[in-house]
Amino acid sequence: MLTKRIIPCLDIKEDRVVKGVKFLGLRDAGDPVEVAKIYDQQQADELVFLDITASFENRKTLINLVEEIAKNIFMPFTVGGGVRNLSDIRDLLNAGADKVSINTAAVKYPDLINDASEKFGSQCIVVAIDAKKSSQVRKFASSQVNGIDRTDELTNQRTEKWQVYINGGRTPTDLDALDWAQKVAELGAGEILLTSMDYDGTKDGYDLPLTKAIVERINIPLIASGGAGKLEHFYDVLTDGGASASLAASIFHYQEYSIRQVKEYLSQRGVPVRL
Repeated sequence: MLTKRIIPCLDIKEDRVVKGVKFLGLRDAGDPVEVAKIYDQQQADELVFLDITASFENRKTLINLVEEIAKNIFMPFTVGGGVRNLSDIRDLLNAGADKVSINTAAVKYPDLINDASEKFGSQCIVVAIDAKKSSQVRKFASSQVNGIDRTDELTNQRTEKWQVYINGGRTPTDLDALDWAQKVAELGAGEILLTSMDYDGTKDGYDLPLTKAIVERINIPLIASGGAGKLEHFYDVLTDGGASASLAASIFHYQEYSIRQVKEYLSQRGVPVRL
């Protein structure tokens, strides 16, 4: 059985690690290089670096900072933010990234996923999906059965859907998260980084319904993000949720738990992890 991965995330703004709640209210969480070193020492399985304002500000990811972090860690390193084309991906890989995460550009130019996977290998192409729940009302037309008018309780039934957002969670799209996840897998993405905007930073647990729904649609690994607050939350999303990896930020940044504590807890509960 494949081991489950525990992944800390560095959300970067103006050369600093930051963290908020539901993508808002960002507060400082330290120097990126020093924080990355700590997670390397704690034997995190991977590290994710997201330049969260790059796409919105229409600029490239902070290459110099990526290079500095890459020189100081010895674990797989995923970088995202402001990636617009194959050249940007190549520059990040050359700067020391092992994987590159694409979000906004993937939505705007879906062929980039296929082109990047063919050129660099699907194993290093991650598509990030920021999703937010949106309720929709389904209308059902009335019908007649044996001459009797039938408008049953299905009329106006409310169904849950999740909408894809881009530009660091600022811009809604008309994409359904489940359909989009299936599409990016078909286009050749090697992995999906799924962030629930509703649960991000709340510490109330991961969005299990969203995670499970997407896992059932795809045949590639999924990293679940948004909502980790207790050890049980990691267990839930890796077992009930079906995620291949769980990503967290604030509980690690502010030393509520260490990577080791999470892994030991999971191991004790029978979840395969690398210790």
